[in-house]
Amino acid sequence: MTKQIWKPGNMLYPLPAVMVSVADREGNANILTVAWTGTVCTNPPLVYISVRPGRYSYHMIKESGEFVINLTTENLTRATDYCGVRSGKDVDKWKICGLTKGRAVSLDHAPVIQESPVNIECKVRNVQELGSHHMFLAEVTAVQAEEDYMDENGRFDLNRTGLMAYSHGEYLGLGKKLGTFGYSVKKASQRKRSSVSQKKETDKSGGKKKRNERPGKWK
Repeated sequence: MTKQIWKPGNMLYPLPAVMVSVADREGNANILTVAWTGTVCTNPPLVYISVRPGRYSYHMIKESGEFVINLTTENLTRATDYCGVRSGKDVDKWKICGLTKGRAVSLDHAPVIQESPVNIECKVRNVQELGSHHMFLAEVTAVQAEEDYMDENGRFDLNRTGLMAYSHGEYLGLGKKLGTFGYSVKKASQRKRSSVSQKKETDKSGGKKKRNERPGKWK
């Protein structure tokens, strides 16, 4: 196998392409799409987003000190792309994409996107000016999850929401399940029981994924 040597660059893919909802202190709200995002710490729950200072939403995050990370699904792919390539300075992304503002339970300004199955409410701890992007390190202050994806045992089935990812310029569905955490060290009998249980769950649901997102309205 022969490999080429390239100049240093970010080739860490796939990534979550999330819609980040923000607002200033006057109540003007916007949405920006961010792929430079992730988990920093479990306890306390810390996340980050990296944003170019020139983005229209940058001053809103700096001013309010808060934002919401809204997970995206296959049904939200077009809205996710649009919110990343159009500026809120020129267009009303909420109206054009047919997205609905919802109230955050722990924030004063930033709204949640109702069509997203999971809304992660965040308060900024500090900002690191790294170069092309400034990183907002934030603490998760609340999480809203769509009840339609709760199973009979009260467990939230996130992977049934139809999540999508971003990889090297393309949006992709997550595809089939390949395993579960720790499956590589499970005994054969445990793997078999897990497989049977998974098949029963699929049979109950008819093998279909639920969708609760409303499609965006496009001009």
